[in-house]
Amino acid sequence: MAGNKAGGLKAAQTNIKRHGEDFYKKIGSMGGKKGHTGGFFANPELASRAGRLGGLRSKRGKNPLVTLRELEQTAAKNDKLIQRLLRKLNGIHETQ
Repeated sequence: MAGNKAGGLKAAQTNIKRHGEDFYKKIGSMGGKKGHTGGFFANPELASRAGRLGGLRSKRGKNPLVTLRELEQTAAKNDKLIQRLLRKLNGIHETQ
């Protein structure tokens, strides 16, 4: 069993001895021949829907650019409130 590079090379040599010189060529070509569905290349609409679903189910959180836009919008609304609070705080500070 390959646990490191040396083990991997030994396993490769064993496979070649057991199954012939073209072992890796055979198993590589099998993978390409197995598929019969056509994949996403054959149906771009399906690819688009699948990508959208994957994006919706992503666990990475919201897009930071969207979040930044939302923050800018709420900041514009809250600017007036913040300015009012600062004036009050300055007024309290000046009277003490």
